[in-house]
Amino acid sequence: MSQIPIAPPLSAYQARHVLWSVEGKVATITLNRPERKNPLTFDSYAELVALFRALAADTEIKTVVVTGAGGNFCSGGDVFEIIAPLLDRDMAGLLEFTRMTGELVKAMRACPQPIVAAVDGVCAGAGAILAMASDLRLGTARSRTAFLFTRVGLAGCDMGACAILPRIIGQGRASELLYTGRSMDGAEAERWGFLNRLVEPEALLQEAMALARSLADGPTFAHAITKRMLHQEWDMGVDQAIEAEAQAQAVCMQTRDFRRAYEAFAAKAKPVFEGN
Repeated sequence: MSQIPIAPPLSAYQARHVLWSVEGKVATITLNRPERKNPLTFDSYAELVALFRALAADTEIKTVVVTGAGGNFCSGGDVFEIIAPLLDRDMAGLLEFTRMTGELVKAMRACPQPIVAAVDGVCAGAGAILAMASDLRLGTARSRTAFLFTRVGLAGCDMGACAILPRIIGQGRASELLYTGRSMDGAEAERWGFLNRLVEPEALLQEAMALARSLADGPTFAHAITKRMLHQEWDMGVDQAIEAEAQAQAVCMQTRDFRRAYEAFAAKAKPVFEGN
């Protein structure tokens, strides 16, 4: 995978393999190959990894929306641009690819900004992983989410699916999806907790942006701590987690946003957070 250097400010970055836009404190990434239902390529993988890594150092962007063009989210890895070339790779080359795809999930989980996925239509394979690796997911009734790796002769353990998906929907339900590769429609995905809520297709991006803006207007330093602890506490026992949260919350109590919230409450006003 080629490296894509991204220099600050991110608001000025000109994306080459996805659409990238910044409006205020919210960045939007749009997978933009609608004629193929927005599959990923080697190049788009590389650019997405670079973007999420760069977000970790950005101080202006507070939340990220990930969506797809043309009524679909993402159909996974491009059959002809990714799958076909993999057939000619040796084990070292295949491992290079699978590690590269995992880097995208690592970058998404490591960036401090909450990520909102706007899921419509097809959300399959690596596309389902993109949605899974996001922090919040809005969807539509017509969305179809499938971790379909087993249907192409692969294991369900792809890009962290066996670690992350059970934590979202439970071990038994995750096992069913990863063994069978079947798709969930929007109603089932919401019922199982994969989608936070359903909205009408024409309102999906608007609702995702509204959610992202509301988070961006909140105590964003504290949001970053919440995201970090949600991720880190997977490997902790309860006692260790309670101590880690005590330390994290004490750090948040030193922020100006904590004081702003108190002063606003005392004045019977709504706090205006600044993320510091």
